[in-house]
Amino acid sequence: MGAPPGYRPSAWVHLLHQLPRADFQLRPVPSGFAPREQEYQQALLLVVALAGLGLGLSLILIAAYLIRVCCCRPPEPPGSKSPPPGGGCVTWSCIAALLVSCAGIGIGFYGNSETSDGVSQLSSALLHANHTLSAIDHLVLEMVERLGEAVRTELTTLEEVLTQRTELVAATRGARRQAEAVAQQLQGLAFWQGVPLSPLQVAEDVSFVEEYRWLAYVLLLLLELLVCLFTLLGLAKQSKWLVIVMTVMSLVVLVLSWGSLGLEAATAVGLSDFCSSPDTYILNLTQEETGLGSDILNYYFLCNQAVSNPFQQRLTLSQRALANIHSQLQGLEREAVPQFPSAQKPLLSLEETLNVTEGNFHQLVALLHCRGLHKRLCCLVNSGARLPGFQS
Repeated sequence: MGAPPGYRPSAWVHLLHQLPRADFQLRPVPSGFAPREQEYQQALLLVVALAGLGLGLSLILIAAYLIRVCCCRPPEPPGSKSPPPGGGCVTWSCIAALLVSCAGIGIGFYGNSETSDGVSQLSSALLHANHTLSAIDHLVLEMVERLGEAVRTELTTLEEVLTQRTELVAATRGARRQAEAVAQQLQGLAFWQGVPLSPLQVAEDVSFVEEYRWLAYVLLLLLELLVCLFTLLGLAKQSKWLVIVMTVMSLVVLVLSWGSLGLEAATAVGLSDFCSSPDTYILNLTQEETGLGSDILNYYFLCNQAVSNPFQQRLTLSQRALANIHSQLQGLEREAVPQFPSAQKPLLSLEETLNVTEGNFHQLVALLHCRGLHKRLCCLVNSGARLPGFQS
């Protein structure tokens, strides 16, 4: 199964998807998205471990430099006020590194904004899908209740009024059977009714997590920015204590930054695997969580002429039954009203119910078409491709 029409993975997705993966025993792991497989989880944890390795190397280099400066520096002659050799080079190197860090922080703010936009689009797609599914259930329930009420009241009253004409009673009972058949067919169209998976709940959970993720990332970036600015201020004013305090803070920020980098790298690798071929995983997961048939899921996931509408037979039978009810009511109005004037009121009420039901039926046909939900699926996949910061 390919990707949805209108979706094309970006070059970053292809690049990250082609990177080799290995488990803890350094055995190759397929790049297919399989978050429940232990080998795949180990491959992502190994990506995080690479960030830990980078942190360890950084701390070793910093410790070696500090040992060299503090312990291996030759003693200065008494009364000498000349700066230590290489001090200016170190200062300018620190300034250059801080400026590069500030540029990286700016890129981090941009990536955080892109991720937030992607999550917003994801939540919006889920909410629109929930609205469509809820509208289908509501229309089906309303039509079934209207037809049931018509069977219990107007058609029963009409049978009692037309008792003297057996052929008219037979026509009325035929309309009753047709209405009951329509109600039975319509109940099978509410395919999402009773499904435990709620797109609304998923959207709320995603938005809740994103609020704290966005806030934590912004606070981390602001902390890094403040450390850079105060370090530059300490270098400019040659304040030893300020530089020392900011150096200690820089070590804390260094640990947090490498940890954040590891999590982001693992997330980017996992999402690149997902975005390279999203339909297979989404289809299997949806079928597992909802228990829906493969014919319904394939219809909404593919939405092309090669896949038939699984509801077409029910819709056709319902439409024919509604048309038969309409013709039977017209025949009863011609035959029964002249002889039984009291039959006019239930007949008019039945026609009004039928007209409303037919209008709702046409809305239901439009909602059941694959275009709406398939469009939300494309939006969901496109928003997922923006989460690690790359766009499709």
